[in-house]
Amino acid sequence: MSHAQDEASKQRIEETIIVVGETTNVLIDDEQIEKTQANDLADIFRQTPSVSVGGSVGIAQKVYVRGLEDTLLNVTVDGAPQTGTLFHHIGRVHIEPELLERVELQAGAGEATAGFGAVGGAIRFRTKSASDLLKPDERFGAMVRAGWFSNDGYKGSATAYGKLSDNWDLLGSLVYVDRENMEDGDGNTLYGTAAEQLLGFVKLSGEIAPDHFVSLSYENRDEEGEFGARPNWPTLESDTLFPAEATRETVVANYRNELGDFINVDATAYFTSSEFEQDRFDRWGRYGGDLETYGFDLRNTSRFGEHELIYGVEHRNDTVSSQYLAPDDVWQAWAWDPAIGQFEEEGNLWAGYLQGHFQVTDKLLLSAGGRYDSYELELVTYNEETSSDGFSGNIGLRYDFTPELAVTVGHAQAFRGKEVGDSFTLEKRPGRLRLDPGLDPERVDNTEAGLVYDNGRLRAGASVFSMTIDDVILDQIGGGAAPQDSIYYENVGEFETQGVELRAGYSWDRFSADLFYTTYDSELNGRDVEGYEEIGLANASGDQWNLNLAWTPTHTFDLGLNVRKVEDLNDITVLYRALEIGWTDRLYTVDKPGYTVADIYATWRPENVPGLRLNIGVQNLFDEQYRDHSSVADYNDIPGWGGVAGLYEAGRDIRVSVGYDF
Repeated sequence: MSHAQDEASKQRIEETIIVVGETTNVLIDDEQIEKTQANDLADIFRQTPSVSVGGSVGIAQKVYVRGLEDTLLNVTVDGAPQTGTLFHHIGRVHIEPELLERVELQAGAGEATAGFGAVGGAIRFRTKSASDLLKPDERFGAMVRAGWFSNDGYKGSATAYGKLSDNWDLLGSLVYVDRENMEDGDGNTLYGTAAEQLLGFVKLSGEIAPDHFVSLSYENRDEEGEFGARPNWPTLESDTLFPAEATRETVVANYRNELGDFINVDATAYFTSSEFEQDRFDRWGRYGGDLETYGFDLRNTSRFGEHELIYGVEHRNDTVSSQYLAPDDVWQAWAWDPAIGQFEEEGNLWAGYLQGHFQVTDKLLLSAGGRYDSYELELVTYNEETSSDGFSGNIGLRYDFTPELAVTVGHAQAFRGKEVGDSFTLEKRPGRLRLDPGLDPERVDNTEAGLVYDNGRLRAGASVFSMTIDDVILDQIGGGAAPQDSIYYENVGEFETQGVELRAGYSWDRFSADLFYTTYDSELNGRDVEGYEEIGLANASGDQWNLNLAWTPTHTFDLGLNVRKVEDLNDITVLYRALEIGWTDRLYTVDKPGYTVADIYATWRPENVPGLRLNIGVQNLFDEQYRDHSSVADYNDIPGWGGVAGLYEAGRDIRVSVGYDF
């Protein structure tokens, strides 16, 4: 595949029209990722106001979009979904920023093409290909990166890429990260945050025939360290650390063709295997969870003049399992049913969808579509099952008052049945149920309106949104009366969130400034949400301000400043569920103190050494001690809830990296 052909194909993808929620969609490119020396999810989304990431430990980080946890998002890497939950105290989304060519964020339920379970939106990670790095006259290349961060570790990578022929190219990358325990802004050691990461990635891309393009990629990711029993909660110096390891292998095949107005096929097939193993040598010994996912998405785009229809079918199969890995005499005393010892669930998902974009006039673009989803879940070990199916639609419009000023309005629905559960909680007591026999699927309504202005220099936007999720499926803390088990998925009511996003920016010849403001209120059955009780659903956050400044004094030198201010969020009422089941005799309140975090970065590309790049950055410049609002609030002052809290974030971190492109 030629460089020009690949660029043309990617341009077609990037120009896909999204009307519902268009004014709040975000694109993060590889240049921004490299300038900020991103090492994890929190770094990637550091400048994205609608996204927050909590937890200092990479393995425990959870992503929230408008307060909704990533379990309610459709997250894909090159079209391969990152599904399921291995352990509710760790994150389910893991990605190496260095591999990324771009990140696309769709906040809120959107078009029918968004994929399974896109209740709160979609995040699409797209990895680099050799053609992204090769210049038109190059056939081979390589780049090496070496980085050091003061808080506390180092990172190295090597990538080689080139053309195997005029139509085929290959990229291979190896990334290693070694991190010691970090310190928070008060100089306190964050125990259990040290880890080693190793990632290998290979991607083959080519043109099998004129206008027929394919790519095949393989990723192997491994992270290991000694963490607390609950990696997303604080670990004291006197606490025991437990060895744990997370691995993931992903194979993705992509095919697309461009055969004319009526036939433009995009197809993705994938297989992912993820594992997490923890050695609780103080109790049941080694315990492991596994998740295997395979599936496909097959779609075609037909164009009729200035109109287009996108239609397709997708399928996904998830199999999650867990088991005791220690000898029988170690774990039998702790198992509900020692005769089993291994547990499995399987989910099958099918969907068909149709999305249309209609250029009604030069100024009016109309979008409308729908999808039909079918969910089946089987608790293989315990012979329980549930299924659901339903239709969801969307409609939206964009009207251009002038070439610079436009308004968008849209309403989108989403549908989600019960998916496979958390692998570390698959086990249940004999005679109990994990699923409510009358379990209903979740149904979502998301309404958005936005106004955007951009004349090439001045840009501004305002968006309002309102989302409702009916029949929320949740495993609440604490078990109910028999036959409910301690892990029991049921419909718990209605979730509502409303918010406003504002932004304004201006670009001069060498300088740009952007200011963002985000606020939202989220409630479950009319009461506050918090990341401890509503784990797997949502979390509360204070209003947020973001200021991003960028200056290019010369064509070889870039400077940047990012300031994020999160307002206090106090008097959050908690422990509704604990009161309901008798764990406490009254409700309590917790506070989330506000914080202001500043990051600076500089990039230098010396003219006399082509290919050399030096990045210097300081994250948390003023060494603020803070707990991100997307982490669990601090419950330590509540009797009986000592130790329940989110990790403090890292203090000041000076990062230096050197890269050279051959």
